[in-house]
Amino acid sequence: MADTARAERAREARELRRAQILAVALQVFSEKGYHAASISDVVKAAGVARGTFYQYFDSKHAIFHELLDQLIAGLSASIVGVDLSEGAAPVRQQLIGTVTRIVDAVDTNRPFVRIVLRVAVGLDAEVDAKLEEFYGNIRSVIALSLRRGQMMGLIRECDPELAAVCVLGSFRAVIEQYLGSDDEVDTHRLALGILEFSLKGLLA
Repeated sequence: MADTARAERAREARELRRAQILAVALQVFSEKGYHAASISDVVKAAGVARGTFYQYFDSKHAIFHELLDQLIAGLSASIVGVDLSEGAAPVRQQLIGTVTRIVDAVDTNRPFVRIVLRVAVGLDAEVDAKLEEFYGNIRSVIALSLRRGQMMGLIRECDPELAAVCVLGSFRAVIEQYLGSDDEVDTHRLALGILEFSLKGLLA
């Protein structure tokens, strides 16, 4: 039992140190910019030996990939398809909840989201593939929700796949404009604005 307890404490200590290095790296990336930041900067800010750093990460890219994986996982967990089962909440209420969760998740991770918006595209093939897969999954969820809405008579006749691209494109533009800066925003109001525009457009 004593050996098991020691092993568990050691594992928890390693996980804590790894999380601390990630948090410090994110702060360094935010302050210096991803490309200007170096492993030396991260090591100094984290107060660890260079050898300790390499016990957890092979490179600066490895840290970026881990942070990106965490962001994608958090955003993916926020996306829920429309529930049409008996007793489910009204569709509009479900959509507001989903969009609000996504915006809140982006806002919570705003420092890294800014980094992604500025440097992620074209950084390397693996990052591009991860982002494309993530955006592709979102487009699929949106298109499926639109098709279901059409079956219920809630969404007008349109090409769900093309409409999904438009909805996602406008959402990304809003995120870049409002959450890519340091300005404070009302995330619920922002979510409502995104949803209202997506569902109603501009015509009275």
